[in-house]
Formats: sequence, structure tokens, C-alpha cells
Amino acid sequence: MAAHTEPDEDRTLLAISPDRLDVGRAYDWAVHPSCGAVVLFSGTARDHSEGRDGVSALSYEAWEDAALPRMAEIVAEIRRRHPSVVRVAMLHRTGDVPVGESSVVVVVGAPHRPDAFAAARFGIDALKATVPIWKRETWRDGTEWAGSARQVVDLRDFVDAQGTA
Repeated sequence: MAAHTEPDEDRTLLAISPDRLDVGRAYDWAVHPSCGAVVLFSGTARDHSEGRDGVSALSYEAWEDAALPRMAEIVAEIRRRHPSVVRVAMLHRTGDVPVGESSVVVVVGAPHRPDAFAAARFGIDALKATVPIWKRETWRDGTEWAGSARQVVDLRDFVDAQGTA
């Protein structure tokens, strides 16, 4: 598993791994005595996508040398926007992901729910837009890189397009 933790590893957990993501463990890690809210987003492989029924699996590839630093930039931006956030976990799976399993997990622990929800939402949206990870879909009629794929953008461009928090 490729993993990266910030200097204060008690506050940030980042990982890219071909292994099944342990959603419960990520949640448990984000729980902290100072946090009254833990928000968890888990993106799971589903059996369809736009215009395609019968999706049987997704497969992800990542440019890990660039992906982990970009994920760290997202966490830094989360902390700039929401200074009360205590813990942030961002995990992404690579390789084949069967239908029903998690491909990406973002977990945020904060003292109060508004910051936890906003930080988690920003985290997953920024990850999908700025981190070099690509998805290939397999369905009953073939396999192809996901039609919903977007060009990876710089975090600053993403932030500018979103406006300020």
C-alpha cells in the first residue's frame, strides 16, 4: 500500500492501495475526543453508469507520485477553510473494485457537524477533480475508460471555480 501521512500523523491519513478499503477502520481512526462530528463519504462501485447497464467492475489507475501530494494539498485547503477540523482521511483504491465495494473514502472529524460536512464534501469533490486517478468500467458489452472522466485540474483552479467557503 502506498501511504502518506502528514508530519502530524495523528491528524491526516492518506493512502492509495490495491487492497480493499477498510471503511470502519478509517471511521474509527477519525473519531477523536474533541470531535462531536465524524462525516464519512464512501464512493462504492455500482452496477451501472451513464448509458451503461450491467457494469460488473471498475478498475482504477493512479499516478501515485503525483496523487498523494495532491491529496495532501486538498487536506491543507480543507484545514485553511475549516481550521476546526481535527482529522482527515483520504483513501483511494487502485486495481479492480467489484460492485458494492468502496473505491474512495473521505472521512473528516471536527468539533461540529457544519465544518465536518463541508470539509468532507470539499474533500471528495476536490479529489475527483484534481487527483490523477482514472477509472475503467467493465460491463456486459465491453470495457472502456469511464465516459464521465474529466481532465485533472490544478487545486487552485478548482478552488477558484468553486469560490470561497
